[in-house]
Amino acid sequence: MALDSDIEAARPWIEAASPTHPSLIDQNHEVSSLYNMVNVPQTVWIDEDGMMVRPPETGGSIDMLKFFDPETGTFAEDKLVLAEDAKKTYLDAIRDWVINGADSKFAFDTKTAKEHVPEMTGDVATAHATFQLGRHMQEQGDQAEADRLFAVCRDLHPASWNMFRQTTEKEETGIAIGPEFFAKVGALGDEPYYAGVDMEGMPQPQDL
Repeated sequence: MALDSDIEAARPWIEAASPTHPSLIDQNHEVSSLYNMVNVPQTVWIDEDGMMVRPPETGGSIDMLKFFDPETGTFAEDKLVLAEDAKKTYLDAIRDWVINGADSKFAFDTKTAKEHVPEMTGDVATAHATFQLGRHMQEQGDQAEADRLFAVCRDLHPASWNMFRQTTEKEETGIAIGPEFFAKVGALGDEPYYAGVDMEGMPQPQDL
């Protein structure tokens, strides 16, 4: 599921993947707000009974962005190797869960899964509602009011890269990966862009 406010920004990625399943685009971040997702890609494991067995997490990705050179558009080679290993580790874990279900060592019980979901504070909940109101104003053609609301939601929930990237400067492709984005990444300091995944074999940001 893409979280692009602009459908056309997601289209090239979907068409390149040629999926055999329907591709959903959550323009108003309704799913993102329900699970308090802050970045992409993120995954949630939900079993056959509709219960969450792994919380929103950064799938098979690791905190690579700090090793990206915007000028050359390339990542550090040694980190690319780690990224591939992490992707394999995560996909293997999914396969283990598909085969073994609740007996998989990678599946959390309901209580543990809930404990791993980021806290939904009052400010965060208000930020999600404000973002959706901003999207409504945008669709109504009132971009000035939408921009005002978007600024409010960014202030209320600065940890949400999803909101930031959909409400600030964008490239012609519709993706926010320009100077403003990289300035925010640079301001992270020792804080990760992608939080670590609580899973055996997955590298943690501090270990990269």
